[in-house]
Amino acid sequence: MSINPSRVLGALLALCTVSACAATASHAHSLVSTTRGPDQPSSTAAPAPSPTPKPKPKSLEWYVAQVPEFAPAPPARLTTPLPTDAPPFWLRVPTDQKVAFITIDDGGLARPADVPAFIREAHIPVTLFLNSPAAEEHTDYFTAIEAAGGVVENHTIHHESLRGRSYEFQRREICGSADKLEHLFGERPTLFRPPFGDHDATTIRAARDCGAKALFYWTETVNEGYVRYQTPDKVVRPGDVLLMHFRPALMADLLGALKAIHKAGLTPALLEDYVR
Repeated sequence: MSINPSRVLGALLALCTVSACAATASHAHSLVSTTRGPDQPSSTAAPAPSPTPKPKPKSLEWYVAQVPEFAPAPPARLTTPLPTDAPPFWLRVPTDQKVAFITIDDGGLARPADVPAFIREAHIPVTLFLNSPAAEEHTDYFTAIEAAGGVVENHTIHHESLRGRSYEFQRREICGSADKLEHLFGERPTLFRPPFGDHDATTIRAARDCGAKALFYWTETVNEGYVRYQTPDKVVRPGDVLLMHFRPALMADLLGALKAIHKAGLTPALLEDYVR
């Protein structure tokens, strides 16, 4: 049987054409599977973003995250002018504005490390009534709070009750502390809180002679995060002064004070803005 060369050549060409088409189709399918336009969904879903980790309880970030949002403090305004003949002794600041004031006393017992950063990051206006030996021993700590917006004021040298003591004793305690605080922080205190709130007419006179413009008691105390009220309605009122101390639970105390102020519809303000 004879073989027709033309028929063999034609069959070979047809076979090559089919193989080429199959290869081309396979390559095209690969391109479609791997190359997509901007509006075409991917066959492989992108990994879901990792959830933001929650701050560790009692960490600085945790405390900052707990701080309520406040309206800006209004321009300071007193309803009663500041006396010029003698400094007043105030339980609360005479103002009808929706503000309250945070004060921290002493300084010698404990100084939690995160407090300066908490005050700075949460924008907490605070007044520090310091005993001068604690201020001298821990100047860097209190300077950090001052840099965060706090203001240093006077709380005597030895934290002894002043009521009934001689003018010389009271003046020595008040002026001696004011002199030291001015030396340490570069500005003389103008506000004074007598230890335990104990005072008499001699205290007022000695404080005036040492440069004080006002003396302060308090309307609420805060300890271990709990606010203790001195009024039966148990609410912070405009002009109230909240007292806490440099103790181990100061972070919780600051947060507790802020929450109580916010619950009352008030904003924390700086005491010194009202007594200049």
